[in-house]
Amino acid sequence: MSDSKAVVLVPGKIHPRVLERFEGKVEVIKAPAGPEPSLSADDAQRITAVAVSGGFNARWMDALPNLEVIANFGVGYDGVDVKHAASRGIIVSNTPDVLNDEVADTTIALLINTVRRLYEAEKHLRDGKWLSEGPFALSPFSLRGRKVGLFGMGRIGQEIAKRLEPFKVEIGYHTRSRKSELSYTYYGSLKEMAEAVDVLICIVPGTPATHKAINADILAALGSNGVFINVGRGSSVDEDALLTALQDGTLGAAGLDVFYEEPKVPEGFLSLPNVTLLPHVASASVPTRNAMADLVADNVLGWLSERKVVTPVAETPVKG
Repeated sequence: MSDSKAVVLVPGKIHPRVLERFEGKVEVIKAPAGPEPSLSADDAQRITAVAVSGGFNARWMDALPNLEVIANFGVGYDGVDVKHAASRGIIVSNTPDVLNDEVADTTIALLINTVRRLYEAEKHLRDGKWLSEGPFALSPFSLRGRKVGLFGMGRIGQEIAKRLEPFKVEIGYHTRSRKSELSYTYYGSLKEMAEAVDVLICIVPGTPATHKAINADILAALGSNGVFINVGRGSSVDEDALLTALQDGTLGAAGLDVFYEEPKVPEGFLSLPNVTLLPHVASASVPTRNAMADLVADNVLGWLSERKVVTPVAETPVKG
C-alpha cells in the first residue's frame, strides 16, 4: 500500500473485531446498510474494499468505481451479487472452515433437543412442575435406529456426518453429484432421500436451485415419524408447508435455526410443541465469531497489501 491509507467501506453492522483489526491500517467509512447506496461521491471514489455482514448488491458495487474486493462475514454469500462482482473483476471472499465445527456441533445439539424435547423438560423442572405435577412426559421420538439424510454435503455437511457416526444411525446424502470418496449412501434426488430416511438435515446454501426445495411433497415423504432440521438457509424451506405439516401430523417434528425472513419467525411456529426454534446461532460462539472476523480482516488486508485473498469464492477470479 502507499503512504495514504486504503479506504474500506463497512455498510451496516459488522463484528467489532473486524474494525479492531483495521484500526491504524486502513481508513474505514461506515454507511447505513440498505438496497440503495448512501455515500458522498468523493467517498465512493476512494473506496477500494468492502467488509460486509449481510447483503451487497449490484447498485452498491456500481456506486464504487474503484472497488476491488468484497469480504463477506459468513460462509454463505448469497446476499452478495457475486455474478455482478465477477463481471467487474471484483474479488469476493467468505469465511469457510473456521465455523465448520461450531455449526456441526450445534446441528447435533439441535437434533437431539428436537427429538428428546430437552428444553421443554428443563422448563418443566424450572417451573416447579416436576414437584407439583410429576415427571415430564416421555418424548414421543428417539434417535435410536434412525436413518439420517443430509441435503448438502460440503465441508459443514461432512463434519455433521462424522459427528453422527457414533450415534449408530444410517447416514445418506443428496447433492448435485456423488462424492466418490464418501462411504455414505448417495441419493440421486431429494425426494428419493426423503422417502428413504426419517431425519432430514438441510445444510445447503441459499441459491435459486435450493429455493423452497423443502416443500409439501418432501415433508410428506419424510413422514409422521420424520424429523426435519434446518441449519442452512431459511430460503430453502416452504415455511407455510412446513407449518401445515407440523400442525396436522404429516411431519413429526422440526428443529430450525434459520428462517425465510429473519428475524421474523412465523407466528404459528411459536405455539407448536413439536418444533424447536433457535435465532440463527449455529456459529454464534465468541471463539468462532472471532475467527470469522479475523478471516474477513485477513482477506481485506491481504488484498490491499499483497494482492492476495485467503478465501476467495469460486465465482470470482483472483488476480495478482
